[in-house]
Amino acid sequence: MECRLGCGACCIAPSISSSIPGMPKGKPAGVRCVQLNEQNLCKLFGKPERPAVCHHFKACPDICGKTNEQALANITEPEQLT
Repeated sequence: MECRLGCGACCIAPSISSSIPGMPKGKPAGVRCVQLNEQNLCKLFGKPERPAVCHHFKACPDICGKTNEQALANITEPEQLT
């Protein structure tokens, strides 16, 4: 599955413990990544400074659902449980 351009759910919902340029202590769950632009596209995509956890995330129907709203809900739920 290819990412839906402009979704951004994986850059908002999960917590990221590793350093991100502009967010040296990582990112809490539910907080928009500073590297997510106005079109909900990652400004670090394809660049070496992109965190490994972001690089390794792969879109799949179970996580991303059929809509951006489903993706946000699907990623938020396990974050709230942990």
